Amino acid sequence: GAVEHWICNALCDARASVRSGKDMTDQEIVDRLIRREGGWIDHKDDHGGSTKFGITKRTLSEWRGYDVSRAQVQALTIDEAREIYLRQYVEPFAAVTDGPLKELLVDTAVHSGPGKAKRLLQEALGVEVDGVIGPDTLAALAHVDFVRVYRDVLRAIIKFVGRVITQYGSQHVFA
Repeated sequence: GAVEHWICNALCDARASVRSGKDMTDQEIVDRLIRREGGWIDHKDDHGGSTKFGITKRTLSEWRGYDVSRAQVQALTIDEAREIYLRQYVEPFAAVTDGPLKELLVDTAVHSGPGKAKRLLQEALGVEVDGVIGPDTLAALAHVDFVRVYRDVLRAIIKFVGRVITQYGSQHVFA
C-alpha cells in the first residue's frame, strides 16, 4: 500500500547516501550487522529465543554441532559471532558485488534464513526461483542495475515482514 511505498522509497533514498558498495568489505557488513543486533537478548516473544549479537540458540547449536545452553549463547564471543556471520550469511552472497545490496541480503538471511534471501534476490533478478545461486543467478548478477534490484528486494522484504506482523502480532516489536 501507500505506507509500504513510502517506506521503501525512504529506505531506497537512504541507500543512495551509502557510499559506493564496491569498496564495502564483508567485515564492515558484519560489523554493521552486529551493531544493529546488539548484545544479549532474551525476549519472550522472539521466535528465535535467546540471542547474542543476533545469533540464535539454534544457529549457535548448528554451528557448534551440539545443542547449546542458554548460558552458552550468553557467553558467545564477538569473534565467534563474526565467524558465523561470515561463513553462514555473507559467503552465500559472495557473487553480489554491490555492498548495499549484499548487506540487505545478509540482513535478510539473518532474520529470515539464507534460502529466503536467495529467493528474494532471484525474484528481483527475474530468474528461476530455486534458492540456489547457480549459473543463471550468477549470469543475471553480472549485468544488473543494482539500485533497481535493491529496491525490488527491499519491497519484497517490507511486504514479507508486514505479513509476518499481521499473522503474529507479537512480532511487531522486532520490525
